[in-house]
Amino acid sequence: MNNKIIIFDTTLRDGEQSPGASMNTAEKLQIALQLERLGVDVMEAGFAAASPGDFEAINLIAKQAQKISVCSLARALDKDIKAAGDAIAPAPNHRIHTFIATSPIHMEYKLKMKADEVIKRAVDAVTYAKTFCDDVEFSCEDACRSDISFMKEICDAVITAGAKTINLPDTVGYRLPNEIYEIFKQMCDYIGSRAIVSAHNHNDLGLAVANTFSCIQAGARQVECTINGLGERAGNTALEEIAMGIKTRADFFGSLYTDINFKEIYPSSRLVANITGIEPQPNKAIVGKNAFAHESGIHQDGVLKHRETYEIMKAEDIGLDKNSLVLGKHSGRHAFKDKLKTLGFELDDEALNTAFEKFKILADKKKEVFDDDIRALVSEQIITIVGAYEITDLLQSSCGNLASASISIKHDDKIYSDSALGNGAADAIFKVIDRISGISGLLKDYKVTAVSQGKDALAKVDVKVEFQGNGAVMGHGLDIDTMKASAKAYVGALNSYLKIKNI
Repeated sequence: MNNKIIIFDTTLRDGEQSPGASMNTAEKLQIALQLERLGVDVMEAGFAAASPGDFEAINLIAKQAQKISVCSLARALDKDIKAAGDAIAPAPNHRIHTFIATSPIHMEYKLKMKADEVIKRAVDAVTYAKTFCDDVEFSCEDACRSDISFMKEICDAVITAGAKTINLPDTVGYRLPNEIYEIFKQMCDYIGSRAIVSAHNHNDLGLAVANTFSCIQAGARQVECTINGLGERAGNTALEEIAMGIKTRADFFGSLYTDINFKEIYPSSRLVANITGIEPQPNKAIVGKNAFAHESGIHQDGVLKHRETYEIMKAEDIGLDKNSLVLGKHSGRHAFKDKLKTLGFELDDEALNTAFEKFKILADKKKEVFDDDIRALVSEQIITIVGAYEITDLLQSSCGNLASASISIKHDDKIYSDSALGNGAADAIFKVIDRISGISGLLKDYKVTAVSQGKDALAKVDVKVEFQGNGAVMGHGLDIDTMKASAKAYVGALNSYLKIKNI
């Protein structure tokens, strides 16, 4: 056990706190099931006390989880801990992760509490959490700016109260690798075998992964990370980089290992990117689209002669299939369902039938259908299942800067149609949707990307819209026609806004 690095994934909690990365319950469930296939040990499924929607998602995931431990975050407050305990209860394996700040700046300005009050609150929280489950994790928020002697004191107290894991997060991404090594070495030596020490590093200075490797060297045996490095501000430690780093540099890490199923890394990355609309940067390590690409003639020549001249990993190791051409219009439902499983999706019969029908329509329009086309199509289907509004027809025309759009939208089993003029086709489309729904939106961001390759590639549109002066929400749309994809994206944002408003 001392050689295993426990992978604690917080994509559904800290990752969702990335601006624009909010997910609905159906989307969270798909990611949760994929994390289980990936071989993650502990999944932080959310913050149960944050909202009824978070509680619902955690509880649904807990009911469907099999081996993975389902965890909920909770402040050191009874109401948070009870919500967490109730939400995770159905899971065969579950954990409560409770926390309180321990740095002088947080205790003085945020908590307005003395050191002894903080320790008492922490002990009470762990003690109460133990009434819901045996596996309790305690975090010293802002640990890497905390006094070492105080951290030792509070860790002693919470371990005595029953905490099995002690997390020492670099909450603001402040430390350098050599500094964080010294902090963790002292704390790991002090805690010893009484609890597992965990690292949770943020990427504000671009050091999250490097710092995490330093923590492992110092004795940490749990790593808290996210798919694609998602997370607040500059993000968190990227799961794929830690897992592949330990695998690739076995000469350095020796007998240390993870239980990650490496071939599920790329499918996990694509699933999260398609659902959140946040693509990894092209040069992102491991999962970026250029991670295994070679343009330099010298590099190409070297790789063709011997792959290891310029590649330290195999693309196939992370589940990246170079032969990504897949199903066609003559493919059957069984083959389609099997392909969805390999791409990380599990749909019920109704959703599968709808997705298959959309696939057949797409296969008739496109000469070649790629894995990324199917990922995007099914991700859109997950959103459509819960959508309140649905585009049924679109007609638009332009003359210079002036454009007109006529749209039919299905809502509550009724079809509504209207038209509008705008400064460009997209503007006209968005104005019609506003008129039909009676809800005004302000476009904050608009992005178009090609899902796969070729002149008939699917267009994926991501929008960020602020409705009626409230916070901005994301919407995603997919279609061969870019303007129809834009309409779907705007409606998707509207549906997300209405769901959040009604919770």
